[in-house]
This record gives sequence, C-alpha cells and structure tokens, in this order.
Amino acid sequence: MTVEGNGDAVTFRRAVSGCTDEVLSVLDEAAGWLDARGVAQWPLRFEAAWVEEAISRGETWLVEVGNRTAGTVTLDWSDAIWADAAGTAGYVHRLAVRRRAAGLGTVVLGWAAGMARQQGVEALRLDCVKFNGRLRAYYEAQGFVHRGDVPVGGAPGQRQDGGPVTWVSRYELAFAGT
Repeated sequence: MTVEGNGDAVTFRRAVSGCTDEVLSVLDEAAGWLDARGVAQWPLRFEAAWVEEAISRGETWLVEVGNRTAGTVTLDWSDAIWADAAGTAGYVHRLAVRRRAAGLGTVVLGWAAGMARQQGVEALRLDCVKFNGRLRAYYEAQGFVHRGDVPVGGAPGQRQDGGPVTWVSRYELAFAGT
C-alpha cells in the first residue's frame, strides 16, 4: 500500500519472517536516539522474540520511502492494558522511524487510522511511557486524547507479568460517526 508523505511516496509493506532483523534495526536505531536524549521509552536493544509473534500474525509493517526502509509499526486489534475501555479499536505499537525520515510518524499514524477505519473499529489507541512529555504532546497535537495512566509489567517497551513496573499513558483517537 502506498500513500503520499511530504511529497514522497510512502509504501507500507507487511513484514514477514525474514524481515525480523530489518524491523529490529529500525527499533534499535530509534531506541538509541531516544536514550541519547535521556528518554527511557524503550530498551536500548530489542530482542527478536519481542517482535516475531506480531510479525508472524501479519501485524508488523515496514515503511519505505524511496525504496529504503524508513520506519516500522505494528497495528493489532487488542491490547490488555485497554481491557477496561469500551468499544472497538486498532492499537499502534512499536512505531519507529529512522532519523533520516524524521516527520514520517504523522504519515504512519494517518495510515494506521485509515487501516483501523477500514476494519470498522471506533478508535485508534496507543500508549507511551508516562514521563515522555514530548511524545505525549505530539500525540495530543495529532488529535489523540489522554485516557489515563496504567502500570505495565516489565521494563519500558516490554509487556511482562513480572519484573519492574512501568507507568504508561494511554491515548485514543476516536473516529466520528462510528
């Protein structure tokens, strides 16, 4: 699927099992950039096991600009941290762009919203670590509304039953007319 972004064609290609290293490369680059700025949004390195299941379910996408991988995103249809929320939604996870493609996030969020609307759900939802003020402001500028903070198990970027607890802020973009 191809959309326009900043005058360039942006292509969304479903990641397959052979794409794991490519997905990890984008995530690790973004995590390193965040860490250099003192933001513990994600671990410094992602483990393959953290992305392989979503890839095998066909929920992870590679985002290309000019035939070069510029980002990745996972779009799925359930998230346990939203179990208390009514309605149907699509859920954005692990959205990351390479630094050379800064600004692409808006295009990716627009694409995800379009995909969610095609599925007939009522909203697009996502989350980020509670203390990432810049990312929270960015989501709000994109029309997302804060829907509370919840604890999740594991280090930032992980979802585990045990381990340390990370507080995340939940955001929702409701679709009109659904």
